[in-house]
Amino acid sequence: MKNIQVDDFKVTTSINLKDNLTKFDLEAPKDDVEEALKKVSKKLGKLQNTMYAHGKYAVLVCLQGMDTSGKDSLIREVFKEFNVQGIAVHSFKVPTELELNHDYLWRHYIVLPQRGKFGVFNRTHYENVLVTRVHPNYILGENIPTVNSLDDINDQFWDKRFEQINNFEAHIANSGTIIFKFFLNLSKEEQKNRLLRRLDKQEKNWKFSPGDLKERKLWDTYQECYQDAINRTSKPHAPWYNIPADDKPTARYIVAKIMYDTLKQYTDIKEPELDDDIKANIELYKQQLNNE
Repeated sequence: MKNIQVDDFKVTTSINLKDNLTKFDLEAPKDDVEEALKKVSKKLGKLQNTMYAHGKYAVLVCLQGMDTSGKDSLIREVFKEFNVQGIAVHSFKVPTELELNHDYLWRHYIVLPQRGKFGVFNRTHYENVLVTRVHPNYILGENIPTVNSLDDINDQFWDKRFEQINNFEAHIANSGTIIFKFFLNLSKEEQKNRLLRRLDKQEKNWKFSPGDLKERKLWDTYQECYQDAINRTSKPHAPWYNIPADDKPTARYIVAKIMYDTLKQYTDIKEPELDDDIKANIELYKQQLNNE
């Protein structure tokens, strides 16, 4: 199977999504790709146990992509070997009344992973510069004092919001959170095929909404917003990874491999050593237990 490197997918310079591939050939059969994913997923699960004992880093995994890009199934397959106590998944839907009574980052901040654990955001704080940028009228529902009409949602407004997001990520990174941001880059043709499968297969009908077709008509606008968001916010402490997503097994393996290879570079992540006094008396403790 083709060897891949983290930097093959990391966004380090300005990108144009029209020039980026939605397909990637790992030069291996599907079964081999799925087996490779199982192996790296097990390694990630073991690494998470070590991180829990170490207790100094948290990991935040951010997943963004157009509808049907495979976020849900990626979470299921990539993290299936994790101890459920070591990971929490949060899916951000339309803001609730409570959430709208706080600033837009509040609902994301309060569910950040604690040190030693993984947190997965299925759709993320970037919805606040994606769907709201495509539909700026949603911003009016946030009751921001300085926004009284759509005229107030101008370039300066978005500049400020991107600055706030960059500051948010810099703050949590400096506090010990390792950030991965994955854009699942799906082609418009493949989205069409996946929407048709939702309609053709009865067990998948529940996933379909007529609203999916309305949003599909805004494909080009969404692509422009994604491209701008990625280019403005891919930073060394919080990089974006552009993941070809037309083939789900390939996308899952690439995401898992990027996380594992990156985390293994943190050579300080190791299980803490026992106190010298405890270590010196291990045989005594065994004897006490065996003599009960």
